[in-house]
Amino acid sequence: MSLPDVVTREEWLASRKSLLAKEKELRRAQDALNTERRSLPMVRVDKKYTFIGPDGEVGLLDLFSQRHQLIVQHVMFDPEWDAACPNCTAGIDEMSGGLFRHLEERETRYVFVARAPYEKLAAYSATRGWDLPFYSAQHSDFNYDFNVSFRPGEPVTWNYRDEAELRAAGLGGYADDPGEQPGMSCFLRVGEDVFHTYSTYARGVDFAGSYSILDITALGRQEEWEEPKGRATALKNIFPMFES
Repeated sequence: MSLPDVVTREEWLASRKSLLAKEKELRRAQDALNTERRSLPMVRVDKKYTFIGPDGEVGLLDLFSQRHQLIVQHVMFDPEWDAACPNCTAGIDEMSGGLFRHLEERETRYVFVARAPYEKLAAYSATRGWDLPFYSAQHSDFNYDFNVSFRPGEPVTWNYRDEAELRAAGLGGYADDPGEQPGMSCFLRVGEDVFHTYSTYARGVDFAGSYSILDITALGRQEEWEEPKGRATALKNIFPMFES
């Protein structure tokens, strides 16, 4: 088994300081990337999507539950399957009630959407001990339009690559049999209008904690040091619904 070298405390400290400089450089680059992400334009969602949840049929706007932002985790759960993807399951297992409370304190609701019928989602959630906002998009184009589910015979676009780009990158398997894929999509509510601000796939869904999740949203962590400056405050001044 390969273990770290054994050195003196002084040698360890020198190596640690060298690594710290790289860590700080990476953090600064991450902050800059988050700023660029928050500066992305957004697209109005005019198409009507329907979902089935614990209270029956709802629309996309309903998923916000009066919050300003919505994060949808696209869970891999095909209607023909009896269980969700093991990797999706493991990630959801690690989520706590505190995470959702912290997000909602920043006017952000987090929900789970899959194509399996709601009855399956509810039954599977019960076996896992989950009490989470799960919704079925089985009778909606939602998963297809956001490129996490794919209809047979239709062109495949996954992780912003078309079939030719997937094959050129050595990812032809996704073009041949894309199946269900994981992803996260972010939306912003302005009055009764909904805007799509961001979607990420593959390893882009690897997040831990509410802050890293908020970093992919249009409003970010809503802290003073973030760029663009004053976005959340400006929205509260412009749109009365941001005071709710």
